[in-house]
Amino acid sequence: MTTNRTNELLQHPEIIELIKQKEHSNYLEYQKGLVKRYSMRNKYIKKGQILFVGSSLMEQFPIEEMQAVLNLERIIYNRGIGGITTKDLLSLMNECIFELEPSKIFINIGSNDIAAGLNNGAKEIFLENYKEILLRIKESLPATELFVMAYYPVNAKENFGLEAENHKELFASRNNKNIALVNEEVKKLTMQLGGRYIDVSKGLTDEEGHLKAEYTVEGVHMWPNAYSVILENMKPYL
Repeated sequence: MTTNRTNELLQHPEIIELIKQKEHSNYLEYQKGLVKRYSMRNKYIKKGQILFVGSSLMEQFPIEEMQAVLNLERIIYNRGIGGITTKDLLSLMNECIFELEPSKIFINIGSNDIAAGLNNGAKEIFLENYKEILLRIKESLPATELFVMAYYPVNAKENFGLEAENHKELFASRNNKNIALVNEEVKKLTMQLGGRYIDVSKGLTDEEGHLKAEYTVEGVHMWPNAYSVILENMKPYL
């Protein structure tokens, strides 16, 4: 088959959909495997430590390497899982939270809910899920300090090599306007439930409020240099 013919087939809508389904299936398998590894690793952790939990922006936080220079009395465990939503976390709270019995929890979940869209009641469902997550934590771990993290800004003004259609889809709902809107809602919810809402994004944005290009892979996910800034902002809470 010629290269031109192959390229033509790869642009066919049915082929594109099959590729997406395969990628989705592979990612689900990755998530299942990660949950299983977390559950097994939880048997060997030291309880009463610090926990990071959330989706990909938390999973990709290289805290295992970075905490070596923090000189903290407690260990930081990361139980982030890329691609999950608030609904997903509700079914994973044992593996990702309760089995560790942490003294402090830093949670950043919901960015995939924002990405999926906030219309037609979706925002209300998302916030109700988040409320349920926080309530379960407060009920099961009443002595644990709970820190709810603001969502990070994104950079939609650069294309980062993305195709126009992919770029449009990526930022259709996951944009700084919606992020600011939801941050206010989550802040209000956190305060109502007695948690602590923290915004640790200081220094991440340019003069226009976009995530700095040198900090991001494709406008959403971040390189380790961005997490270094975030960790510096988190130090007073750790």
